[in-house]
Amino acid sequence: MQALWMVLGSFLFATMAVGIKFASASFGTMELVFYRGIVSVIFMAVVLRARGTSLRTPVPMMHVWRSTIGILSLSAWFYAIAHLPVATAMTLNYMSGVWVAAFIVGGALLYGQAQRQGPLLGTVLLGFAGVVMTLRPTIDHNQLFAGVIGLLSGMGAALAYMQVTALGKMGEPEVRTVFYFSLGTVVVGAVGALFTGLTPWSEVSFTAAAWVIPIGVLASLGQWCMTRAYSHGATLVVASMQYSGIVFAAIYSLVLFGDQIAPIGWAGIATIVASGILATALRARAMPDTPAEDH
Repeated sequence: MQALWMVLGSFLFATMAVGIKFASASFGTMELVFYRGIVSVIFMAVVLRARGTSLRTPVPMMHVWRSTIGILSLSAWFYAIAHLPVATAMTLNYMSGVWVAAFIVGGALLYGQAQRQGPLLGTVLLGFAGVVMTLRPTIDHNQLFAGVIGLLSGMGAALAYMQVTALGKMGEPEVRTVFYFSLGTVVVGAVGALFTGLTPWSEVSFTAAAWVIPIGVLASLGQWCMTRAYSHGATLVVASMQYSGIVFAAIYSLVLFGDQIAPIGWAGIATIVASGILATALRARAMPDTPAEDH
């Protein structure tokens, strides 16, 4: 039953991606990061107050590091959504599970324990084979840079996921972690927008303006659903259900944007999903139950 919260969270994040796609026609990436942060800060402040959770934290630098990595990943993902089909951008971001496996394998190599990580290494190689299959037929040559950025967003999400795990072990409440992440997006988004430029509201389309608030609300609700799923459900089942977001994104791509993905592209998406689920299963013993990743 708890896994259904993950399905709902994935649907909300996929819908948020649609909002980013529409809003990016008028706003730059850093502007969208800023507006997403503003709405999320207000939302999470209400939740913190309702739960009586203090903002005081014994590990402020851990929050700084977690927010820095998470914001870089979020910005990269928003950029990829703006320049790639929604399904492709979503899939590349969801490579985070494979990246976590890659980090575990890398650590094993450093400590001379690579012989124990053969199956996990196989899932990593399978995942990157899926990336090649997904990108080659679905993006033009002038979108290759966006594809690389999308891939890096998944790497950043994996690093953020591992940092959230560390914060959870320190006993930090999930709502506090999400609040500080949202606060960081406001600061970084505002500074970034000063350099990239602010779009005058007189030049913003009605559709783009209409999505500004929903983007933040969808992000906050999606995070809440995913956190609830991870807190009360079996990690492997919940993590597997996370990939339903790619299905929702694919439907949005076809219905709303008319994106055409070649058969080999669909095969690549399926390969990435399979590798992510396998990687999650294989690392289940090494990675305890943790809160969800942020988007």
